[in-house]
Amino acid sequence: MTIFDLEPVARQSTAELIADRLRVAIMRGNLTAGSQLGEADLAAKFQVSRGPVREAMQRLVSEGLLNSVRHRGIFVIELTIDDIEDVYHSRAAIERGALERVLEGRRDVTAAALSSAVEAMRDAADRGDIPAVSDADQQFHETLVQSSGSARLVRAARTLLIETRMCLGALQSTYADIHEQVTEHDQLREAIADGPPERAFKLLADHMDDAVTRLREQQAAEASAEAGPEAGPEAGPEAGPEAGG
Repeated sequence: MTIFDLEPVARQSTAELIADRLRVAIMRGNLTAGSQLGEADLAAKFQVSRGPVREAMQRLVSEGLLNSVRHRGIFVIELTIDDIEDVYHSRAAIERGALERVLEGRRDVTAAALSSAVEAMRDAADRGDIPAVSDADQQFHETLVQSSGSARLVRAARTLLIETRMCLGALQSTYADIHEQVTEHDQLREAIADGPPERAFKLLADHMDDAVTRLREQQAAEASAEAGPEAGPEAGPEAGPEAGG
């Protein structure tokens, strides 16, 4: 074999490394929704030229994590409740596809892999560490998709899971006891291990639907609180007939 027969070793470019760090910062809320990103500032922080930063930002624009506004700049996306509902419905389709493959012959290894995420979630819940619960929640669903053995499902789920992680803290605040969420994931893990397939599919679908319902109710409550007394009866007749539409 000559040297020309060898495949080059894959290495991440500077732009890829920067894109990875930006994804994590967005996911964890270090770069808050709606915040503007500047090439010069990021280049200084990463100690690189502006070229790789520009390329990294364009990657995240194409992935939907950043939004480019003409003549204004590039901003971290802000998720509306409709966006969140769309994310969860898309995730439900992808994760159901992953679950189908898992149930075809990958049950034991998947259940074992999911156990570590459930235990991490339980430990975090015992400590009252909400960010760590969010991390373990994401780990659970990443593991489920990865266990399907489908690179395409993994790619399709990546941005959706990052978008989900952006609002997991808000979701978990809707639980009276965060251990309820641990129980939901553990029940799904048990169903994947040796339960009827129909139960696993139902638990996954219910989990996604419940998340959307909780987030919708939370947003409605926050909107009502922000409106305050002005949204009540004293708002006058103009708030009447059209308000219920």
